Amino acid sequence: MTRAPHEADQYVVGVDFGTLSGRAVVVRVRDGEELGTAVHDYPHAVIEHELPGTGRRLPPDWALQHPADWREVLSTAVPAAIAAAGVDPARVIGIATDFTACTVLPVRADGTPLAETADWSSRPHAWPKLWKHHAAQAQADRINALAHARGEKWISRYGGRISAEWQYAKALQVLEEDPAVYAACERWIEAADWIVWQLTGAESRNACTAGYKGIHQDGAYPSEDYLAALHPEFADFARTRLEHPLAALGSRVGSLTAEAAARTGLPEGIAVAAGNVDAHVAAPAARAVDNGRLLAIMGTSTCHVVNGPDLAEVPGICGVVDGGIVDGAYGYEAGQSAVGDIFAWWLRQGVPADYLAEAEANGEDLHRLLTRKAAAQPVGAHGLVALDWMNGNRSTLVDHHLSGVIVGLTLATRPEEIYRALLEATAFGTRVIVEALEQGGVPVTEFIVTGGLKKNALLMQIYADVLRRPVSVAESEQGPALGSAIHAAVAAGAHPDVRAAAAAMGRVHRGAYRPEPAAADTYDRLFAEYRALHDHFGLGADRLLHRLRDIRNAALTTPSEAS
Repeated sequence: MTRAPHEADQYVVGVDFGTLSGRAVVVRVRDGEELGTAVHDYPHAVIEHELPGTGRRLPPDWALQHPADWREVLSTAVPAAIAAAGVDPARVIGIATDFTACTVLPVRADGTPLAETADWSSRPHAWPKLWKHHAAQAQADRINALAHARGEKWISRYGGRISAEWQYAKALQVLEEDPAVYAACERWIEAADWIVWQLTGAESRNACTAGYKGIHQDGAYPSEDYLAALHPEFADFARTRLEHPLAALGSRVGSLTAEAAARTGLPEGIAVAAGNVDAHVAAPAARAVDNGRLLAIMGTSTCHVVNGPDLAEVPGICGVVDGGIVDGAYGYEAGQSAVGDIFAWWLRQGVPADYLAEAEANGEDLHRLLTRKAAAQPVGAHGLVALDWMNGNRSTLVDHHLSGVIVGLTLATRPEEIYRALLEATAFGTRVIVEALEQGGVPVTEFIVTGGLKKNALLMQIYADVLRRPVSVAESEQGPALGSAIHAAVAAGAHPDVRAAAAAMGRVHRGAYRPEPAAADTYDRLFAEYRALHDHFGLGADRLLHRLRDIRNAALTTPSEAS
């Protein structure tokens, strides 16, 4: 229930930059009430096939974005959210943003994206690389092999493997495939920090993206000796293109400029918080800041974040960073590169005409139709098991040249059965992650979900059954945006720290879904089969999935497309 406004109420704005859209939310500081929200869909969405304005085809596994889409979120969604909230903009005291990560771009020293310059806009490597750009796997493999060969201390903080999604693999790909673009890149910056630059007029770097995506550990980036061994011209990468004082999460990094105020409709001079990652920023919104409370941010992909009191080495995780989620704890991250994207893929590919007609007749969308049909089946009745690797594996194999597998298909298999098997596969992938954390010395005492997929009751029940533990659900429909608003309140001085702000402004329904013993027993048997497939295709000597990827890429790539 919305509490009555008070003449002394103050407000903050949180802006969440997702994969396909950006959303803004206006939040009351004293209690976290969300008063207005607005969404702006990116006109260019994910650029995967052709570079805008050029007709130039992109190679396989590429995923780019357009910086103009992100600016439009500030000029459309923020004013629209203020209007929807019906609050006086003069009472807004701060703004904070979060971004998908690692989404990273080459810019000039003044922050101008190379993609928006006449000299470089026709070169694919000049464009921002979205988190799901997976064409740098070869560079990631070399980064990892060299780190282990040299005994680099930092590699253990990343589960033994740096992902192709992170900063270094993508930058090394630019250097090796288009050295002219690399030379023109004066700063290599996370979109999370670039968008803050647009608000404050000054560059800043946040501790979260630097730690998880930028290999910043114990106060330093990888040594120049190590980087030179990867490529001689890569030696000064961190020093010249990354190095900058790091801002703590929830800190104030600047004030809203006159230009940004005109763009957003907010007061000039209000507090702007340090940038943040969309997953990590959501923890306080779901009151998941205490040690052991694992938050799964479930949307197109899933990111898992959890705090722990001690530093532990967990094989295959994305990283562990001191203060990476909140001060005073080690923040652990893991993830799955596709979840909602997998379900959407099946709806595009596997739904026959009679199902479309039934959905239309019932006034249902296809997700609801397949969910209803899948829920009517007993657990295990489809006879299927799938690997959730349609976009590679982020954790714990850290290999984006793996691909999806569905086993058990027959001529009697129905679309809803494959749909359910895919739902279950993502739950099995999450179970692998939870077990890896606990076996590595990071206790998981509660499993909490936020993000758009929390609305699918069947999916949430499957997770409770597969994990054999209750599933709590964040109450906000805008978890990352609310989390950003909480950080804005801290940056503006309205709450003393993120933990206190989470207690006042966050909300969660604890134990919303509870495991059913009979279903959990069957899922234990199915998980054993999932694990057998997982180990065979992901850990075994048979590199079938990699060979298929190589054949596909060779067939689709021409020599001119890589530069």
